[in-house]
Amino acid sequence: MPSPQSLSEPDRREVAAWAADCAERVLGLFEAEAPHDDRARDAIARARGFARGERDAAGEIRRRFEAGRAAKSVSSPPAVAAARAAAQASGVAHMGAHALGAAAYAVRAVELSAGSAVEREGAAAREIDTQVSLATDGARRALASLPRVGDDSAGPLGPGLLSTGRLGEIIASLQAGLTSTGSS
Repeated sequence: MPSPQSLSEPDRREVAAWAADCAERVLGLFEAEAPHDDRARDAIARARGFARGERDAAGEIRRRFEAGRAAKSVSSPPAVAAARAAAQASGVAHMGAHALGAAAYAVRAVELSAGSAVEREGAAAREIDTQVSLATDGARRALASLPRVGDDSAGPLGPGLLSTGRLGEIIASLQAGLTSTGSS
């Protein structure tokens, strides 16, 4: 039985577009430090291609780690988080829950690039609100079907990096915003 974090292929295609949008918002943070490294940009393009039905899941599953390796080519925390956002977006072809990972890493990149703790908090909250507003009704529906962060052990939202610490807090905020009735 597949994990509830997998989502159906049509739902993965729907949330891949949103994940690519989220990751692309912070791509400049990566490219400012690694202007000649196209792995993060390529991962976002592949996520968009998958969303449009131009790429198949099997091919993308094989390539999903390329942008993650790009995170090792930069040193600033915002650039690392931006590369990881792109990597998570490309991982949506494999498992839909990676869309929340893409969004969370993008929020983290924005947060880390802000100044003081107060500025970081505000920047993160604004980025979460923006990402929630970017989600289509189809993406919201698919993302709402995912288990809450930390509730299911069979995937990226289970125990581990995405469910703990600041990333887990961000994903919980994203999930709350995406499922609230008052969101647009």
